[in-house]
Amino acid sequence: MSTTTGTGIALLVIGAILGFAVRDSIPGVNLVLVGYICMGAGALAIILGLITNAQSTKRTNVVEHRSDDV
Repeated sequence: MSTTTGTGIALLVIGAILGFAVRDSIPGVNLVLVGYICMGAGALAIILGLITNAQSTKRTNVVEHRSDDV
């Protein structure tokens, strides 16, 4: 699991808390909307982390042997 995936999970959790559990209000700040934005960013981070992790595992090494026959 990469750092991006862990960050995405943290953003999802923070966003869910802000979106669904917090009932306080700050003048000029919609905490529910901030929570939804955090959840969207967390989902995007998890997807990007999984894509980059999948791409890094598909690498192949090419070994080239040359002979010095003259």
